[in-house]
Amino acid sequence: MASIVQFIKESYEEMTQKVTWPTWGELQNSAVLVLVASFIIAVVIFAMDKGSTFVLDTFYKSLSN
Repeated sequence: MASIVQFIKESYEEMTQKVTWPTWGELQNSAVLVLVASFIIAVVIFAMDKGSTFVLDTFYKSLSN
């Protein structure tokens, strides 16, 4: 039990004194970067889906004729 208490104390000390936390501005910049990257990836996946659907539809229609 003493080792658990010691672990909690050391963890608290590390989180409050040794960790360098980002500023509010850095967090906002990171959030914007993640949102933009997510949007770009979503657009690329959407385009790939529509493109493959078009190619497969064209292929299957050519086989049915």
